[in-house]
Amino acid sequence: MFLPGAVRACAVVLTVLCSVAGAVGCAVDRTAELEASIQARVAETEHDVVAVYFRDLRSGDSVLLSPDMRLHAASMMKVPVMIQLYQDAEAGRLHLDDSLTVTNTFSSIVDGSPYELGAPDDSEGTLYARIGEKESIRQLIELMITVSSNLATNILMEEVRGARVTDTMRQLGADSIEVLRGVEDIKAYRAGLSNTTTVRDLGIIFGAIAEDRAASTESCREMVGVLSRQQFNEGIPAGLPEGTQVAHKTGSITRIRHDGGIVYVEDGKGYVLVVLTRGIEDGDVADQLIADISGIVYEYVGNGVR
Repeated sequence: MFLPGAVRACAVVLTVLCSVAGAVGCAVDRTAELEASIQARVAETEHDVVAVYFRDLRSGDSVLLSPDMRLHAASMMKVPVMIQLYQDAEAGRLHLDDSLTVTNTFSSIVDGSPYELGAPDDSEGTLYARIGEKESIRQLIELMITVSSNLATNILMEEVRGARVTDTMRQLGADSIEVLRGVEDIKAYRAGLSNTTTVRDLGIIFGAIAEDRAASTESCREMVGVLSRQQFNEGIPAGLPEGTQVAHKTGSITRIRHDGGIVYVEDGKGYVLVVLTRGIEDGDVADQLIADISGIVYEYVGNGVR
């Protein structure tokens, strides 16, 4: 795998240190090495914030950069909505095969006034042609996660409500994330009411899914399946060997680019990786940064002595 210049230089220094240590063993902390490599790559890209959460689910090794920096959640908030729906299904509040009416009229959290979404601004457009028809909750979840449908998200948010989703995330240990509203509630946005998160929160949430703590084992396995069918793979998956299973979700708005999820490596080990970025003007540049960080982490896990 090609590593950018600053990362290669860091690797050379660490190799020399290990050689000098020789017979007494290399004293370099591998997680410190990983953190230095990530920081070196981040330094190569102009940005406001790059926050990173890594945790090896087997060894517990972890690296956190800017873990408590609060950022706009963008479409990452759709993962907590999915968890809430699976929990509600287990509690008997709904069935995932129940049908909901496809609507495009929603109420602002500011004053209850109606607003609609625009198909040209959504990453998935076919649902707009089905206003008034029925669709299952299960399929709406699929659209919300795999192609990041904003319309599906708002329909589902009407069922779960933001306050309940936020409370559920608190119970999972994500003590800072705020899921306040659906997508494109412009009045709320102008009032400063947006969905926000930290990279630590999202790392905890994906970890809960990976370790079957977000819901039952069966539900968590289903959620991993949905996340693994993600169609936007320019970030974390792009830095990995072809065929690597990644159960992840992306999020992007102007100058915001996020990706996070669970990476399953060949020998069955897995890890959680979340990268949140703000202030990178070119989305392709942000995607490449995320992909490079993903590759650095994958190499670290693969080279680890267990």
